[in-house]
Amino acid sequence: MVEESTKAPSLRIDKWLWCARFFKSRSQATDAVNGGLVHVNGERVKASRAIQAQDTLLITRDDDKMEVVVQGIPSRRGPASEAQTFYVESQESVAAREVRRARRRLAAPAPDGRPDKHDRRAIRDLRRKE
Repeated sequence: MVEESTKAPSLRIDKWLWCARFFKSRSQATDAVNGGLVHVNGERVKASRAIQAQDTLLITRDDDKMEVVVQGIPSRRGPASEAQTFYVESQESVAAREVRRARRRLAAPAPDGRPDKHDRRAIRDLRRKE
């Protein structure tokens, strides 16, 4: 039997994601893990999976993918400056996020739904001029 003092500290993955401020609520973190948006050491896991220091996480939020290495286990959900000390993002992950951010800035803005009567007339007039 392993003594309690020799165990490495661990925490549920959903609680760690919430404490490290990747998600605003623990239920959002749980849904992300159960939905396959979080992988631990390359494997899809359940929300109850305990993580330890030096585990590698691949976290997908919207269009952003982050690869982080767990540096520590928080005892509470503190301020963001404290939360950032519990993980380190890989350089490749940071570079890829910057590239995606630059592409989003350069992309044309999405239209606001269907065109209204005046927009349709403007589109029709542009087509007639061509």
